[in-house]
Amino acid sequence: MIVTKPRHRPSHAELKHILDQHQKFLAGRGGVRALLAFADLSGRALIGVNLAEADLSGASLRGAYLCDAKLDRAMLFGADLNDADLEGASMVGANLRGATLRGANLTRANMLRADLRSGAIATKDLKGNLYSAANEAGLAIKAGPAELQGARLVNANLTDADISGAIATETDFTDAVLRGANLTYANLQNAKLIGANLEGADLSATNLRGADLEGAVLTGAKTELTDFHGASLNRVLTEKPAGRPIGELGTSVDELVRLHVQWVESGGKQGKPADLSGFDLRDSPSLKGANLTALRAENTVFYGVDLEGVSLQGAKLTGADFRMCALARADLRGAQLQGAALNRADLREANFEPLVMDGGRHYPTNLENARLRCADLRAAKLRYANLRGADLTEADLADADLREAVTEHARMPQRRAAPKPPPEG
Repeated sequence: MIVTKPRHRPSHAELKHILDQHQKFLAGRGGVRALLAFADLSGRALIGVNLAEADLSGASLRGAYLCDAKLDRAMLFGADLNDADLEGASMVGANLRGATLRGANLTRANMLRADLRSGAIATKDLKGNLYSAANEAGLAIKAGPAELQGARLVNANLTDADISGAIATETDFTDAVLRGANLTYANLQNAKLIGANLEGADLSATNLRGADLEGAVLTGAKTELTDFHGASLNRVLTEKPAGRPIGELGTSVDELVRLHVQWVESGGKQGKPADLSGFDLRDSPSLKGANLTALRAENTVFYGVDLEGVSLQGAKLTGADFRMCALARADLRGAQLQGAALNRADLREANFEPLVMDGGRHYPTNLENARLRCADLRAAKLRYANLRGADLTEADLADADLREAVTEHARMPQRRAAPKPPPEG
């Protein structure tokens, strides 16, 4: 059965009144919940608007400007969000069942626990419009999957989201967080999942043919009947050791650290320098605050290890994997981090300044070709650091000190200015 309902495009004054009443409703000061079901809001400038808990079922938001909008727990059942700009929007717990998001920009959107299962979508006529052929002023609704073809979800948070059965072919999920997400029976053919975090996600019977999963994390993911035919799985992290197992160290990590600290503090007269190169240390205990000066750990996997406040001055860490590590306030002066992976690492207030040795010799920290995508570098000290060729896409550099840093050929984060939508007609 197909049901049609006429579209209504509210005037600027009408929309302002609805939004004002909705703010009062959210604040518990009376007001009325925004009821915009089947409304025509296509192309509207709604930047930063708070429509949390609003009813936008079946609404047309095609091409709307919704950057930084609040749509938490909003009802967007069967809504048309094709080509909408939702960069930085908060959509926590939003009901997007059957919504169409083809070509939408959802960069940095927070879609925690969002529901994108099959539900209701708008039927198109032969011209591709969403209006019913039987009633040009009406909208036809029928059951169907959520559609995200060609959408951009770079650095989006889809933790515990339900995307089962969705169509997301050629969709860009680069560096997206999909931990615990339900992707059963979803079609992600030719999708980009570079660096995506799929820990504990359910990929049962998911179509990932031709998808690019380079550097993705699949630890604990369910992959029964998953179609990986033609997919790129280079550097994918799973439960399997990504290096030499920790059991081959010959002793405990704590003992190795103890001997290393002795070696450092005695100037090499006691203890023994630690060499962790090539080991997978994901199961190691916390190394928070440890003195690991001059550590050798090249191509070592530290993924997710607690290294907050650790001392790694002059350490040889070329090619090491520090993704998702807690490295806030870590001392990395003079460290060699060429080609290291630091995506999503917490590097707040970390010190990457040169290591000054006796005699006044300076040894700059080397981050050449390092990957720091989505890293938290707020207030980090990067003065004189070598960032040549490094990838800092989507990294947070607020209050970071980059004076005299070498950034030749580096990919720096691009925070665009708010778009200027066309005036209302």
